[in-house]
Amino acid sequence: MSDVAAIEQFVKKYKALRTEVAKVIVGQDEVVNQILISIFSGGHSLLIGVPGLAKTLMVNTIAQALGLDFKRIQFTPDLMPSDILGSEILDENRHFKFIKGPIFANIILADEINRTPPKTQAALLEAMQERAVTVSGHHYKLSLPYFVLATQNPIEQEGTYPLPEAQLDRFMFAINLEYPTFDEEVQVVKTTTTDVQATVNALFTAQEIMDYQHVIRRIPVPDNVIEYAVKMVSRTRPNASTASELVSEFVDWGAGPRASQNLVLAAKTHAAINGKFSPDIENVQAVASGILRHRIIKNYKAEAEGISDEQIIKSLF
Repeated sequence: MSDVAAIEQFVKKYKALRTEVAKVIVGQDEVVNQILISIFSGGHSLLIGVPGLAKTLMVNTIAQALGLDFKRIQFTPDLMPSDILGSEILDENRHFKFIKGPIFANIILADEINRTPPKTQAALLEAMQERAVTVSGHHYKLSLPYFVLATQNPIEQEGTYPLPEAQLDRFMFAINLEYPTFDEEVQVVKTTTTDVQATVNALFTAQEIMDYQHVIRRIPVPDNVIEYAVKMVSRTRPNASTASELVSEFVDWGAGPRASQNLVLAAKTHAAINGKFSPDIENVQAVASGILRHRIIKNYKAEAEGISDEQIIKSLF
């Protein structure tokens, strides 16, 4: 199949996928969109939202619709790396046998990742980056596609271990979950307080998802779009000559080159799901907020004056 035909087929399957997810998840269209863009771009996502916004249900539903294996890990202050990676035990023949931990699945929901100490966070981040884990000197490959969705609760800061900036940078998207609208909440209550269970059908196989990831990577990008993405990222750096006024005044640190790579990759996927065979500047702008939000480190003045990430990102366009 040619790449053009593959993208046309992908658009149809993507629409069917959104319909399947909507059987269970009411609203949250932009959130679902960004999670799916992240998956088909081969990246990971960080979900930021208060408890009770159906983060676990959303990820579980997406995993079912994609036909992927799903595991949820609840992060706690006493969680050890071996609790998520797995450990070696002596079997009845006195041989060491490796028992796989919950990290061995296609989609991992790392719930409240900022509740666990840096040692355990680092174990997960190695798996995210290398798509493999090392236990007792042995290297174990993870099954592909591999996707980590981590959640953070923005309310409680007591007893948490905030992710360092270098580790935040490993997430392609940071996605903010907002409360549903009045009508959406009415719909949620109607559908969840009855005895009717929606059945989510698997529309993809693991191999199909990887094939589409390769097709998306092969999408050509005009030089002016790549230059626009790189220029946008360089404008987030306060010491750069191109920095916007808001950045110079309110930002301590800007985004690194990984942001430029992710902007272009996500723009390709955003173009593909909309049936375009090459991304343009509009596609870059459409994904910019989710990709730059967690990579811009605001200073104290920005916090004091209530300058939001969105205002800073909009000033880059």
